Amino acid sequence: MKITTVGIDLAKNVFQVHGIDAGGKAVLRKRLRRAQVAVFFGNLPPCAIGMEACASAHHWARTLQGRAPRQLLQQQLGSRPEGRDTGDGRVVLTS
Repeated sequence: MKITTVGIDLAKNVFQVHGIDAGGKAVLRKRLRRAQVAVFFGNLPPCAIGMEACASAHHWARTLQGRAPRQLLQQQLGSRPEGRDTGDGRVVLTS
């Protein structure tokens, strides 16, 4: 189980993280609080990180800079009703 790409849905307090291997199989699905994000990615092997371009995306890109050989910022996926974004990390991976 080698994670090659991680998609992260950025939020105010709770972040959804989804990871896939080289074959595109989902091998990671995790929910993290803000304080856990840097520690979590510090323990992962280097992998590509995709995140939705939003107000805090550049902050997180700088924070995770040494932990990923490649970071991808994508345009906004569209607005959703609050509380319905648990799959956005997975959507970032497939976009």
